[in-house]
Amino acid sequence: MVDFSELTQENINMFAMKHYDNPSCVDEAEFLDDLKRFRYLKRLFRKYDTSGELKLRLIINHIIILSNVFGVDAATTLLFFKIESSHWSLLKTLLVYLHFMPENDLIEIQINHQVMAQLGKL
Repeated sequence: MVDFSELTQENINMFAMKHYDNPSCVDEAEFLDDLKRFRYLKRLFRKYDTSGELKLRLIINHIIILSNVFGVDAATTLLFFKIESSHWSLLKTLLVYLHFMPENDLIEIQINHQVMAQLGKL
C-alpha cells in the first residue's frame, strides 16, 4: 500500500489514480487527458500573470471537471500540489468561490479580492 501522508513527484500519479472516478472512462488515455487539465490550468494562470487576461469561465470549467472525476478533496489536493505556489492566491480564490474550500482554510494564502469581484459578476 502506498503512503499518501506526504505527496511527492513519485507518488502523485498513484494518488490521482486512487481517487479517479470516471464511469465513462474506457482506457488510460482518458485518465491522461484529465491529468492534462492541470497543465491547462497552469498555462491559464501564467497567461494571467503575463498578459492580465483571465479566462475565468474556462478555468472554472476545468476545476469543476477535475472535482467531478477526482472528488473535491482529492482535486483540491492535486491542484495545490501541481499549481505553482505563486498562483495559490488565485487558486484559493476560485476554490472558495466554488465552495470547494472554506475561506478560513490555509489562512496564510490571501484571497485575491480583485478576482473575487470579477467572479461576483459572472
